[in-house]
Amino acid sequence: MKLNRHIANPILEPRGDDWESVAVFNPAAIYKAGKIHLFYRAVGDYTLYASRLGHAIFDRDLNLIERDSEPWMLPDWKMWEKSVEDPRVTEIEGELYLTYVATPSPSPPGAVRRRLGIPRPESAHPRTALAKVNDLRAFERMGIITPYGADERDVVLFPEKIDGHYAVIHRPANWVGPEYHTSGPAIWFAFMENLDQKMFHHKLVMEAEADWEGNKLGAGPPPVKTENGWLLFYHGVDKNSVYRAGAALLDLNEPWKVIARTSDPILEPEEEFERFGDVPNVVFPEGVVRIDNSLIIFYGAADKVCCAAFVDVDEFTSDLLNNGMT
Repeated sequence: MKLNRHIANPILEPRGDDWESVAVFNPAAIYKAGKIHLFYRAVGDYTLYASRLGHAIFDRDLNLIERDSEPWMLPDWKMWEKSVEDPRVTEIEGELYLTYVATPSPSPPGAVRRRLGIPRPESAHPRTALAKVNDLRAFERMGIITPYGADERDVVLFPEKIDGHYAVIHRPANWVGPEYHTSGPAIWFAFMENLDQKMFHHKLVMEAEADWEGNKLGAGPPPVKTENGWLLFYHGVDKNSVYRAGAALLDLNEPWKVIARTSDPILEPEEEFERFGDVPNVVFPEGVVRIDNSLIIFYGAADKVCCAAFVDVDEFTSDLLNNGMT
C-alpha cells in the first residue's frame, strides 16, 4: 500500500529574506485541540547553513491557520548547538517532548557546496537532544540523550512506557561492523530510566535489506500504537542516494522484535518538488498525527519544502501484515 499525497503539496515553502528564506523541511507534528502544530527545520543562508525551528498551525484539513514570523527555537551556542535540526514530537502522559538534532558543525549539503564552491567544514558528530514543550509556545532544554560518541540524527520516543521504562528508537550511524552485528547504519531500540538521562540496554531492531533501502535506515516519526503493533515509518537510502519511505510493525511488548515490514517503498520521490531541491530525490517522513482512523504523515521533500500524505491506519496495517516481509 502506498501513501496518498495531499493535493495541495507542498504545504509549506520558504519565504521572506531572513531565517526561513532558503528551505523549510523535515517537520514534527502534533494534533491538539482540533489543530495540527508543525515544528519544522528552517534555513536562511547557504554560508553557515545553520537551522532554526519554525512553528506553523493547520486545521485538520491542512489549511494553514498561523505561521510564526520568528523562529520557535534558536541554536544555543552555550550548549554546543550551532544548528538545531530534524525535530520529532511525542506526547507522553499528557506532556509534550521534542527530540532534535544538535549539530556543532553545520554545513550546506554536498550538492550546494559544490555549486557554490563552499569547502566542507571540519566534522563533528551530531547528537540528539531533548526539550519539554510548554503550551506549544515555549520549551525547556533537557540536554543530550544519545550515547557518548554516537553519530545520532533519527531519535524518536515511544508515546508510553515499555516494561516500566521510557523507550526510544534511535539510529547511531557509526555503530557499524561485526561488534554491532550490522553492516550499515541501522535502527535500534533502547530504554531510558528518566528522560533527562542517557539510553541503556540497546537492542538492534532492523537493518537495511531491500535494494531500495540501500545500506542505511533511519526512523521517521514517533511510533504509532495500533492493535496489531507499533507502526514505525522509516526512511531508506539506496546506492544512488535516493531517499524513500517504508514502514514496519513492531511487537507491542517487545518493540525490538519486527512483526512485518514493507517490501516496497510506500513513498518515493516522484513529484517535481521531491526530485529537485537542495538535496534531490528525497522524501523524509518525520511527523505523524492520527485523526479518527486516518494518519497524516508529514515529510520533507528534497530538503526544501514540507509536504503531507494520508493513509487509513486499519487498511495499512492489515496490508502490512498480509503482504509485508517478516
